[in-house]
Amino acid sequence: MSASFDDAWEDIRADPDIQFSPAPAPKPPEIPQWWEDFLDWLGDFLSPLFEAIATAWPILRILLLILLAAGVLTLAWVILVPYVEQWRRRKRPAEDVWQPQPTAARELLAEAETLAAAGQFDQAVRLLLHRSIADIEKRHPDLLRPSSTSREIERFDRLPEAARAMFAVIAGQVERGIFAALPIDESGWRVSRDAYAGFALKETWRRAGKG
Repeated sequence: MSASFDDAWEDIRADPDIQFSPAPAPKPPEIPQWWEDFLDWLGDFLSPLFEAIATAWPILRILLLILLAAGVLTLAWVILVPYVEQWRRRKRPAEDVWQPQPTAARELLAEAETLAAAGQFDQAVRLLLHRSIADIEKRHPDLLRPSSTSREIERFDRLPEAARAMFAVIAGQVERGIFAALPIDESGWRVSRDAYAGFALKETWRRAGKG
């Protein structure tokens, strides 16, 4: 049986269609000369840049850290701004929601009503405007300048929203009389009076059914 096996093995080994020796590794593709030339040129071109970066790396590292810190702070500020504004509104001094003293407001309205009853609607509205400006100047002496216009005053952020709305109505009537040459009539007076009274005597004005 051993002789038969050996004979069979020899026959197999002698078969040229069967490969028993390891096949040679395939030859790697040749790199084109133009590619090698390009890599050499690129290395020569970028070499000074890499050397400069390596030389300046201590400074660049500090600059990168500064930029990173600035980016983090900017992101934190953008996220925190709404909360900061909300906190500032809660902490806003009580004076920012001021109203004139009820007694003084009623006296002013009575004085203006007297002018309006005599048909002097323009003087009545101007009286409300000038007293309002005087009240603003009293409470915020650093806010007004001699050159401040009514338009500027009604946009002052330091004034409460209700005060700005009231002032805008009265100033609008006065400006219309000045620039549009339209005298203030009774309806303009009533609008101005209601705006001032609704702000200065908010609750009592509403209860009286006039607001």
